[in-house]
Amino acid sequence: MGEAMVRVGGVELCTESFGDARAPAVLLIAGGACSMDWWDAEFCRRLAAGGRFVIRYDHRDTGRSAGWPPGEPAYTGSDLTGDAAGLIEALAGGRAHVVGLSMGGGIAQHLAVEHADRVATLTLMSASPAFPVAPGTGLPPVADRLGAVFDAPAPEPDWSDRDAVVEYLVEQERPYAGPDSFDEPWVRAVARRAVGRTAGPESSVKNHWSIAEGEGGASRSLAEVAAPTLVVHGSEDPLFPPGHAQALVREIPDARLLMLDGFGHQAPPPAAWDLLVPALLRHTATESGPHGTGSGDRH
Repeated sequence: MGEAMVRVGGVELCTESFGDARAPAVLLIAGGACSMDWWDAEFCRRLAAGGRFVIRYDHRDTGRSAGWPPGEPAYTGSDLTGDAAGLIEALAGGRAHVVGLSMGGGIAQHLAVEHADRVATLTLMSASPAFPVAPGTGLPPVADRLGAVFDAPAPEPDWSDRDAVVEYLVEQERPYAGPDSFDEPWVRAVARRAVGRTAGPESSVKNHWSIAEGEGGASRSLAEVAAPTLVVHGSEDPLFPPGHAQALVREIPDARLLMLDGFGHQAPPPAAWDLLVPALLRHTATESGPHGTGSGDRH
């Protein structure tokens, strides 16, 4: 349906939707430093073909949404949660199936706890608990292969050279993927689209990692999540090893786990779609929200 600017929380956010607006709405929340391009348009079209109204959007400081100078984001994590809640109100009639990836999974958890009326179902992909877990429950550390990358970060590119930024993003994504699941041509194509749509590539890469969490959350619990929840996780995730997914399943009532064998911490590449799209369609049939009647299939 094309891109559209929507004003939420006093800022302009760039959105794009797919499918019939009368169908059950699905809001896709991308990971940190990621524009909506990382939710591939063909992936969105497949979900829409299954009878869903799919909404993707650019976070602040990514794509065509509002931006700030590098290292100077004038917003918090709570504002990013408010952005998602506002888009559900503006574009989905006040209720949607919410799918969050990585940082987007953290935002989705906050939505499900703090704006429960907005969330019909919850899907957490490559995510870690955003609220305190049970005492004595440890979460596994970053895998050694990714820790080595953190210890010796790559030099920054010339941010004015779009081609150099694309190659930088490709190499940044590589160590997060599963050993055999890095689709380099697809990642490069997505990175090129994202960089081409982004006014401030340096801000896009850096700013999400310097924002404060914002108010609320410390006294809340994942046990408060009432929405039917599906946890989707790569078996080779080096940032949040599978123990993070297992913690989500333990903490969220009646949550279910779909482990993607061989995949890492990554936006879903085409190789995952044949498994992931049907799983999402089954899960989002649990409760339809305001736009239609679901089948009741709980996946």
